[in-house]
Amino acid sequence: MLVKWIRCTVVDRHGFERGQRKWAGLLGEPGFRGQSGGWSRVHPEVAHVFAFWENRVFYDSFMARGHDRIASAQSGTQRDMQVKLFEHRFDVKTGFEPHFADADVVRVAHSRVHEDRVEHFALMQEQVWNPAMAGSPGMLRGVFGEAPGHEFLVLSMWNSGAERGKYRAEGAERLSARAQTETDVAELAGDVVMLEPSWTV
Repeated sequence: MLVKWIRCTVVDRHGFERGQRKWAGLLGEPGFRGQSGGWSRVHPEVAHVFAFWENRVFYDSFMARGHDRIASAQSGTQRDMQVKLFEHRFDVKTGFEPHFADADVVRVAHSRVHEDRVEHFALMQEQVWNPAMAGSPGMLRGVFGEAPGHEFLVLSMWNSGAERGKYRAEGAERLSARAQTETDVAELAGDVVMLEPSWTV
């Protein structure tokens, strides 16, 4: 599965949201699995969108055919757009599906990892972070993806911001020390995204 992550700064909120609803046109596209997004809790003018495709072939086909027609509805409504693609490596918790109806919050963590620490980083995600998240109240499911250049994305879906806050406060530092995250990671950025149901396709 291919995971697409878009982050941008919105300059025309009304126009952006109106355009976001046009992405319903993705329904029926071969290989399309789901899309949603919302607003950063930390930076209210920042929007995140997450899209899921069966594989790169289906995604490239859509980009060559239908993408620009839908995207034109949001022209001029945002700036500083960053788009990254990640290949699904494994699930966080089990049985990941890109469904959003039961989720209120998505936590996104983007890491650039030192080349000689890539396998250790992935192992620690599987053995330390995944069990901790899977056992947290309110954590629904998630995905761990990899991109060229030793970049990784962890998306986790939660059914309440309060529950995610509890998980973070209780153990993130202890888990980070156990996983040797500081040794593995060259750069780390994250955000908490409040999902907008009208953006879900």
